[in-house]
Amino acid sequence: MTSIPKYWSKAKKYLSKKDKIMSKLIKNYQRPSEIILTSRRDIFFSLCKSIIGQQISVAAANSVFLKFKKKCNNRINAKNVSKLNFKQLKSCGLSRQKVVGIKSLTKQILNKSFNPKLISRMNDEEAIIYLSNLKQIGRWSAEMILLFTYNRPNIWPIQDIGLLRAISKNYNKKYLPPSKFVMLLKKRFSPYCSVATWYLWRSIDPEPIQY
Repeated sequence: MTSIPKYWSKAKKYLSKKDKIMSKLIKNYQRPSEIILTSRRDIFFSLCKSIIGQQISVAAANSVFLKFKKKCNNRINAKNVSKLNFKQLKSCGLSRQKVVGIKSLTKQILNKSFNPKLISRMNDEEAIIYLSNLKQIGRWSAEMILLFTYNRPNIWPIQDIGLLRAISKNYNKKYLPPSKFVMLLKKRFSPYCSVATWYLWRSIDPEPIQY
């Protein structure tokens, strides 16, 4: 894991001034117990974890991921994954679609038709479109990669169930919260929507997931 994002302290002060509820959430998770968004800076690892975790519970995803990691001799990289056949990957508990997605990603990393280095030169929307060209990677997965792997400061994943649940809980809105209100919060929290998302997630799950 890397150190915390450089913008984190500034973002907390900014968000605390902008919104009373966010200020309260930030105070609730102050150090020394505070867990901060960090990154492995390993996009292949993160994309595999994202594909594995799609449409299943966190507990189920962790179980499948551990099996997958073991198959890779505890080193998840394109070279190791390329040595695994369809049956071996499926035996980890992966669906056919997820196996296809991981094998396709592995091939594109190795033949360099997918170049992660280009992402650092793109704005958020360009990067989301580029990542979404990968099999099994949609907008939500792309946003998770930008948030967790690249630590982009202004990601507001409005398709994320956890975020929507947290907004409903903290702002006394019915579930699903009105889209107009969700976009109002985005405007209020910009340019630090990623940090706001993080603290909203913490309010419903003290043990945040990492990709």
